[in-house]
Amino acid sequence: MAGEFLRSIGVDHPIVLGPMAGGAGSPALVAAVSNAGGLGSFGAAYLSPQQILDTVKEIRGLTSKPIALNLFAGGYEPDRVVDPAPMLAVVAKAHERLGLAPLVLPPNPTSPFDDQLDAIIEAKPALFSFTFGIPSADAMARLRKAGIPTCGTATTLEEGKALADAGVDAIVAQGEEAGAHRGTFLRSAEESMVPTLDLTRAIAPTTKLPVFASGGLMDGADMKRTFEAGAQAAQFGTAFLLCPESGIPEPYRAALRKRDDTTVITRVYSGRAARGLRNLFIDECDGVPVLPFRQQNDLTRPMRTESGKKGLPDYISLWAGRGVTRAREMPAAELVRTLMVEVGGR
Repeated sequence: MAGEFLRSIGVDHPIVLGPMAGGAGSPALVAAVSNAGGLGSFGAAYLSPQQILDTVKEIRGLTSKPIALNLFAGGYEPDRVVDPAPMLAVVAKAHERLGLAPLVLPPNPTSPFDDQLDAIIEAKPALFSFTFGIPSADAMARLRKAGIPTCGTATTLEEGKALADAGVDAIVAQGEEAGAHRGTFLRSAEESMVPTLDLTRAIAPTTKLPVFASGGLMDGADMKRTFEAGAQAAQFGTAFLLCPESGIPEPYRAALRKRDDTTVITRVYSGRAARGLRNLFIDECDGVPVLPFRQQNDLTRPMRTESGKKGLPDYISLWAGRGVTRAREMPAAELVRTLMVEVGGR
């Protein structure tokens, strides 16, 4: 039954805000979705433990409703070695154009998940979601002991089964249409591009767990189709990007307003496969070896930030899913209400 699991954790509507790490999913957006009866999710993967706690405090100053927190449970490649020279040359040109200081190659970091998990448990969200893998058995046990329900991300039925075996309480079925990072962790991203409805139809009856369908969903009609496929909730990311509460810079908004659905899968911004609008930097990196996740992400961060400040979309990771041309520009609470009316709810 649609929304049953979410109602069990105090959420009124079967609408989940995708946990958009890196700024798009601002505290204001998270709070607005939760206040409107959906589940606001915050992507905390790039934050230190103290930053997580500070951000949760900020969000809870804006809403008393349930929220979810999300981390990367894998994906780091500390042992993979790539010659950085070709990529450094491309990024150096961007720095020169943007007037940035000369490049410094960042280290290839290890996963901060274990330290971040301490903050998650202290914050005690209504739901803890994760992507890029599965936390250790010890981490899952700590979350259960703390009374925090868990939700993992699957891009294939195989991954859905693995999450069920690990004891999650719900699964995000991330279809190939989804914007931003692919949650794939058992096979390559190229082998794991299953459409949202097909993936939902496969995972829901096989695992018997609540499924949040994600990928290319933009309106109530899309929601209804996911429920018919077996989902209990619909997870939206791109649909909320043009809301005034989202944290994206103005050139990103301008690119979305062009209504040009030229999304591609690229690794050039973070080192990990992600879907976004094609732009100059993606083209300039054609054939250039990409550094490991998240060394590539740290390398391109100054460039992305400055590009946003200067009003240039050329060097920003313009994450967006299929269906981006249907994104609506309205306050988040209004969008939640509109979705519920369109799906036939109250």
